Amino acid sequence: MIFSRIRKLVPLALLAGSSIVSSCVAPDDTSNLPKEDATTAAARKEMVGLSEADVRMCAGFPTATADAERGQIWTYQRTVQRGNLNVVIPTLAVGAIPTVGGSLNVDPGGYCNTQIRMVDGRVAEVAYAGDNNTPNHRDALCVSTVDGCVAYARQRHQVRTRASPR
Repeated sequence: MIFSRIRKLVPLALLAGSSIVSSCVAPDDTSNLPKEDATTAAARKEMVGLSEADVRMCAGFPTATADAERGQIWTYQRTVQRGNLNVVIPTLAVGAIPTVGGSLNVDPGGYCNTQIRMVDGRVAEVAYAGDNNTPNHRDALCVSTVDGCVAYARQRHQVRTRASPR
């Protein structure tokens, strides 16, 4: 009789154990595992040299600007509403087993501030700030700001390469 009761409690214990393990996930911004998103990494290199007019063409007008030494810093602010999933595990209390329950929140929203340093009217540096990581990539929420500029810079580079004599 006691063995049949234990067999009934084993699935509950396994469920409780999996709930505890799933709550031990490191937040996106402190994890050392994710790599930088390929598009945002490319933007750091490929946007350098674009003119102010080029950046306005591919990213639009900046949300804010600030004067800096020998130029300006343009900021593009993006708030990203990601699909938010909340899973609530009901509280279970069975006999001598302690109360087990909890919740899991997957992909909350975030934001990205893309900063572009302009020196003498050209892009000198691109940097990212904010709650902009996803579980698999750093700076991934900034892609929507710079993806058009990466494509624009690559297209302009191809045009210049074809136009130059060999």
